[in-house]
Amino acid sequence: MKFTVIVQKEEDWYVSKCLDNSVTSQGKTIEESLKNLQEALELFYETEEPEQPKQILVTTLEVAI
Repeated sequence: MKFTVIVQKEEDWYVSKCLDNSVTSQGKTIEESLKNLQEALELFYETEEPEQPKQILVTTLEVAI
């Protein structure tokens, strides 16, 4: 299955979050963070029934502050 994932740098960690189901993981590098997220998703779906991921649109929005 394919999932929509974002990766954000938070201090010394990269945090990866799956937008389809809110499973999250982290690592010291982007690659480690994504590998850890992949493992977390595999464990998550050992106990959860997989659903077809919803269509997610990711964009930017400019707001005057």
